[in-house]
Amino acid sequence: MICDLRNMQILIIGGRLPIRTKAIGMSEAFKRVIEVRASSWGALFDCSYKWEGEHLLRMRRPSGIRALLGTAVHAGTAAFDQAKMDRKPITAMEAADAFIDALHKPTDDVDYKQDRSLNMRQAEQIGLTLLTKYCHEISPKFEFSAIEMKMEPMDIDCGDGLIIRLKGTMDRSRIAADQDGAGDVIPDVKTGARLFDSESNVILKARSAQLGAYSLMYENQTGRHTVGGQIIALETASQARVGVSPIFNVKQPMTGTPTQKGLIEYAAGMFKSGDFLPNPQSALCSDKFCARWNSCIFRDR
Repeated sequence: MICDLRNMQILIIGGRLPIRTKAIGMSEAFKRVIEVRASSWGALFDCSYKWEGEHLLRMRRPSGIRALLGTAVHAGTAAFDQAKMDRKPITAMEAADAFIDALHKPTDDVDYKQDRSLNMRQAEQIGLTLLTKYCHEISPKFEFSAIEMKMEPMDIDCGDGLIIRLKGTMDRSRIAADQDGAGDVIPDVKTGARLFDSESNVILKARSAQLGAYSLMYENQTGRHTVGGQIIALETASQARVGVSPIFNVKQPMTGTPTQKGLIEYAAGMFKSGDFLPNPQSALCSDKFCARWNSCIFRDR
């Protein structure tokens, strides 16, 4: 089933792109399908040249210890929440087994020299602290109905033979029932070194696109309404702070409004033109974060 971008008005009242699922009578030979993972929407608009290299040209770079730490923390929190949802609860100490296993047995390449400010011993200490706080302070606030949910790909017909295919597994998200009963909330567990502002509020910048993509796929797949997203912040700095953001609108940036284009429509224009613009001012313009760094002529030298 394909959603027609021109008739797409599902998620926001009066929005630009409400979605109507329908079959499109278009020959497969004339379709061009561009797959965009939910987690990569922010990167697409940060530096699309980097995004093209990593997601279309399949250029790769090893991750660092801090990224590995984030993956391991997610494994520990998922183990704890899944056991609770299965009504076979485990302790934080038992959830730590999943954390330790993911930290010391990575499935992807890791450059252990990339993060000079963090070693494996420090990563283990920070991770165990975060996991304990999560299990005791954060998880009890939520009633989960799905964890690490596999999303069915969602095709959006953008015209001129272009199909944008939304993909992703909510491996770092949980579907939680809204307290007011108006719909589902998608809390997303985020790890990183800078997740709070100077007033200890969870930073929401650049979070809407990924959660918006999850919301679109979730509603298309289940028929259930979502009322917003929420960030569960687990800061991998020495203080190991944790916190939860308010619920915020994540669909409108993707679908747009009656007078403004959304990110899906902007992405369609980019894919049709084939122009993936570089951004040498991006905070991620570094050999540490970009797989295209060595061949990029736009970066500072």
